[in-house]
Amino acid sequence: MLVQLVGGLPLVTVLIMILFPFVCAALIPLLYRRLRRVAHLGWFVLSVPIILFLLLARYIPQIAEGKVFIHTYEWIPSFDINFTTYLDGLSMIFALLITGVGSLVILYSIFYLSTKESLHHFYCYLLLFMGAMLGVVFSDNLMVLYTFWELTSVSSFLLIAFWHHRKASRAGARKAMTITVFGGLAMLAGFLMLYVSAGTFSIREIVANVEVIRDHTLFIPALLLILMGAFTKSAQFPFHIWLPDAMEAPTPVSAYLHSATMVKAGIYIVARFSPVFGGEAIWFWLVSGVGLVTLFWGSFNAVRQTDLKALLAYSTVSQLGLIMSLFGLGSVGHYFGYAESSILYTQASFAALFHLINHSTFKGALFMMVGIVDHEVGTRDVRRLGGLMALMPVTFTIAVIGGFSMAGLPPFNGFLSKEMFFTAVLAIRDVEAFSIADMGLLFPILAWVASIFTFVYSMILIGRTFFGKLKPDKIDKKPHEAPVGMLISPIVLCLFVVGIFFFPNVLGHYILEPAMASIYPTFPSASELTPHIHAWHGFNAELLMTFGVVIVGVILFKTFDKWKPLYRVFSQKYAFNTYYNRMIEFGENSSITLTKRYMTGNLTHYFVYIYVFFVALIAGYFIWSEAFAFNFAQDSAVESYELILVFVMMFAAVWMLFAKGRVTAMLLNGVLGYSIAFFFVIFRAPDLALTQLVVESVTTALFLLSFKYLPDVMPEIARKRVKWSNAVLSIFVGATVTLVGLAVVHYDKFKPVSLYFNDAYELAGGSNIVNTILGDFRAFDTMLEVVVLLIAGLGVYTLTKLKPRKEEADHENQ
Repeated sequence: MLVQLVGGLPLVTVLIMILFPFVCAALIPLLYRRLRRVAHLGWFVLSVPIILFLLLARYIPQIAEGKVFIHTYEWIPSFDINFTTYLDGLSMIFALLITGVGSLVILYSIFYLSTKESLHHFYCYLLLFMGAMLGVVFSDNLMVLYTFWELTSVSSFLLIAFWHHRKASRAGARKAMTITVFGGLAMLAGFLMLYVSAGTFSIREIVANVEVIRDHTLFIPALLLILMGAFTKSAQFPFHIWLPDAMEAPTPVSAYLHSATMVKAGIYIVARFSPVFGGEAIWFWLVSGVGLVTLFWGSFNAVRQTDLKALLAYSTVSQLGLIMSLFGLGSVGHYFGYAESSILYTQASFAALFHLINHSTFKGALFMMVGIVDHEVGTRDVRRLGGLMALMPVTFTIAVIGGFSMAGLPPFNGFLSKEMFFTAVLAIRDVEAFSIADMGLLFPILAWVASIFTFVYSMILIGRTFFGKLKPDKIDKKPHEAPVGMLISPIVLCLFVVGIFFFPNVLGHYILEPAMASIYPTFPSASELTPHIHAWHGFNAELLMTFGVVIVGVILFKTFDKWKPLYRVFSQKYAFNTYYNRMIEFGENSSITLTKRYMTGNLTHYFVYIYVFFVALIAGYFIWSEAFAFNFAQDSAVESYELILVFVMMFAAVWMLFAKGRVTAMLLNGVLGYSIAFFFVIFRAPDLALTQLVVESVTTALFLLSFKYLPDVMPEIARKRVKWSNAVLSIFVGATVTLVGLAVVHYDKFKPVSLYFNDAYELAGGSNIVNTILGDFRAFDTMLEVVVLLIAGLGVYTLTKLKPRKEEADHENQ
């Protein structure tokens, strides 16, 4: 049911949810000095996601009934770019995660971050990111979505580099931004191709006309480029290398960006565009194949990590691969269409959505648990940890719940979605499409092997940290339980981990079912696509695979020291990080070499480069396109006084080249300017003539005044070859400008632009066309100039305010 209203609370609510974090982020720099004297800044920021979450929760029953709220706010309608808010089942899931987990992360950060930190910067960046993510999931227009998409990259860069005094933090932020922005630009190209194919930027309209655009030549290139953006943002193989380095960010950032929000943005794009590209063989193989490889490679590398956050980083890569592969498997349902037999394959997408939520709960809790260990013990290195179970019992409980859920064990929510994952990879073997029968067996094999490694690193996370003997000589602090405030957020997430296991169908009906309707909009009933979730299905193949995972996983965990040398086979020489570093180094060296070649410090060289490029590009294009066409039959006659002015300008220009004094050259340049003013008078443009006279008079006077006090310099003695080269280049430039001017006047293949401005009075209310062009039609350009000045002014104001006040400096010294 589509609810499309001009006004009304639901529409205003969606707009508020997007803008509210940005408004609050803008207020933080203005208010933080006063707020920090009252209480921790985080308490005020915490109200933002809580309010947004409560606003969203009001519409869960309506979304569960199949309603969709949409409204368009006109932005640039002439280019089909409008701010269209879109609230449906799929955007509801992500919005609840963004605001719900965001609330818990901010609460956690209040107790995790010291008040000596730059908290106003931290919370400002966090709210910017929150608003950008909400903009991504609520946007129906591709260009608006892309704008928010890149804003997530910028804000995440600021968050990852929050501890900018650390070299690793700066490097991790640069790597994350480089890879994700590169993918974002590829996705932008894909969006533009979709626009060319469908004639609209609206995702809804593209989905509605998908049968028309499937045969377009740009359909497959658009598919590939959009997947590039999704894969880079969601850290899919081989673009996963940015995520482990991003763990240099503070733990609240890792818990928010890298478990519940930013890395899920690529997942959202795949889910949102499944109705468009689902059913294509290349979409199926890329999404499911890349997802499975990422699942295996992430879990395999997580086992070898000694830093707990690095372990969780690779586990996040692995879990994202699992979700991605499920969406790929579920895309088979689009190929077959609505049929009873295809329901089995659509359940893979249901499992993906289910695990999306489950992963956010247990991984968020685990990141916070690791942050607690690091905060209270002083290290995250598993080689220095052990024996913390008795000293940190609550943290240990959180680790067990989160770790067992990640390993896919009951009674935790990860077990339910993992079993559904096994069902999906087993069912795909019987699909008679996309040549799956030839490689169908690889799906369950890769899934099972990756699940074994998932079990192993989950046991390492728990066993190496909390069991064994305490190593007081290897840790920096005396271990003790964290403050209650730091434990609240992970405990709440753990309650969800357990609660979802016992009441999964509440989540399935109110949250997952409407999201399935968004992924399969052509299917008549979303309720038929939503399976009833059971914790027990009897002794079937999925349960046997789980038993195998536990048995083999325990064996590998117990014998880890014996087979750990296997990782030495994978030399760092051939690691993806090594290739990335080489690529960056090659780019830097190449740019330095190229820059040194043209940045010679000689102004003449710079003009030569500019003019050669100008002549080659402009004259070359006009010759290639046969645009040099002249017809002088209809030209006005040239009067004698016009010829006199032309000869005066020619004489002044040539004499200027041979003038020995700077004052003489400047006066000759003034002759050129005044002659142009006379031409404006002849051509009946007195306002332009007056402007030219004023500007020429002022500039000539200023130049003469400046030259009077400049010291004399020795004249530059150039070789004859250089002089002749400059003369030839000057002739070519002058000829190009003259011929282009004549060609534009006589070009008759297109209507002249001036015809549009003939209606200046009707379009802009101005009777003077020239003034109207300068004051109204050129207003957008003027606005950009004003914005530049505003930004410069803000920069100056910021620099003047960076110096702390005397009372603040005294307070900090105390």
